[in-house]
Amino acid sequence: MIFGLSLILILAWILPLIASVTKSIHMLQLNSYRNERYLLWMSRNRNKVFQKRSTLMIIPILIGLFTNAHVTFISGIIIFVCLFLFRSREVEKKKLVYTPRVKRLLTATFVLYGLLLIGAISLYRFTGEIPMYSLLAISLVLAYYIVLLANTMNKPIENRINEYYFNDAKNIIHSMKDLKVIGITGSFGKTSVKHFMHDILASKFNVLMTPESFNTKLGVTRTIREKLKPYHDIFIAEMGAKQNGDVEEICELVDQQYGVLTAIGEQHLETFKSLENIKKTKYEIIETLPEYGLGILNKDDPNIMAYDPKNTCRKVFYGIEADDVDIKAKDITYSSKGMEFTVLLRNGEIQSYRTKLLGKHNVYNILAGISIGLELGMTLSDMVKPIRGLEPVSHRLELKRTTGNITIIDDSFNSNPVGSKMAVDVLSSMEGFRMLVTPGMIELGEKEYDLNKAWAVYAADKLDYIILVGKKQTIPLQDGLKEANFPEAKLYVAENLQDAIQQMHKVAQEKTIVLLENDLPDTFNE
Repeated sequence: MIFGLSLILILAWILPLIASVTKSIHMLQLNSYRNERYLLWMSRNRNKVFQKRSTLMIIPILIGLFTNAHVTFISGIIIFVCLFLFRSREVEKKKLVYTPRVKRLLTATFVLYGLLLIGAISLYRFTGEIPMYSLLAISLVLAYYIVLLANTMNKPIENRINEYYFNDAKNIIHSMKDLKVIGITGSFGKTSVKHFMHDILASKFNVLMTPESFNTKLGVTRTIREKLKPYHDIFIAEMGAKQNGDVEEICELVDQQYGVLTAIGEQHLETFKSLENIKKTKYEIIETLPEYGLGILNKDDPNIMAYDPKNTCRKVFYGIEADDVDIKAKDITYSSKGMEFTVLLRNGEIQSYRTKLLGKHNVYNILAGISIGLELGMTLSDMVKPIRGLEPVSHRLELKRTTGNITIIDDSFNSNPVGSKMAVDVLSSMEGFRMLVTPGMIELGEKEYDLNKAWAVYAADKLDYIILVGKKQTIPLQDGLKEANFPEAKLYVAENLQDAIQQMHKVAQEKTIVLLENDLPDTFNE
């Protein structure tokens, strides 16, 4: 009977174990498999790493101490099954992707758990039921740490596999002698620039761009190995960064001849630590250009202009406000159909454009695309048609008309101090009942409170109704709105996004425009 109970206990233990390990690996994947980011997330989410319900696992030990020890197994089985059945089931915005790396990580994790299980069975044979159960319970509580250990063990293997992929991607790039490689980076705007540039250049060339947000070294590598073909004329690589050297690594991989720097702002300050580090990292795309290379920069961005690059390669500047630029946009007008603006070149050439896109920031994004088009031999008139056909990038000020009385401006991909103000400006320029739904901005380090509070103050007199998502997350916004004397009757603090959407429909009026600004990743769920 005891052997049968021990077997059932192990099977019951495996149920919550699989759920905990899967959740742990999911969080590790969302933190780019980097132990330091994973540990930072764990330190900020102790309530998820050590859940209160886990304390129930003490009950079988107490029962075993004061009654028949065999009862430990029976009560342990009940507790393990209950932990599995009543586990937390949060709605995941980005699900765990079972990549080969995740499969290797799962294998290493369950090897470690297999050793723990052997140890538990040995304890049962020599010391009894309570020590065996206790070891199983402790190993379940420590799931996040055991996944961390498995990731550390696998690191040498992953490094060798990645190095092979990197070298293969480099060889592919070097084998295509006529390929034009364009690198794009910036604190914001880079994904939109990538899409707009692709659509402009694709009217004349065979162009490949990194898909979605494949903007890490591994993401760019995967794109090259899987999608770059001999018939491509141009490869556009988006380059993301969360710490010093991230952009330079990708530049060394692709050997870009053109580097586009869209903007520099206070984003990912948790890992960068300072604005100066962000400037230096973003400028890696310019500093790594060859002597014959070309840098394309937004001259209206004060942080871009505050940095003095050492590379003396040729540079082209675009802008709206600055006068001394190579490519300038002026006479920007808005309508229900989008925007119209005029582009003036330094040599006096001029061309008018029409686009269905919204926002001044998208004029900057288009100017970056025009800059590259001109360098590759296109004329201003060549770009009229592709610019007219540009579609908004998904979740970046994307206009979505819904059935009924609500129009959504979806800007939920990400949010930053500059982009969030621009998004509010777009909303405030539209006619109707203007509503903001947001959890605020994240990953801004020590400045997160102040920047969110300042944004709330900025938005207060431009909006008719505000819904904040998350009671703890939005405290800076609540404080800012209070300071700006925003009416409490026009403010709602939602428990989660589902609650926010319900409130949105509840208070919507005849003609309502809703700005969805930022959507927190799963790692930030309260």
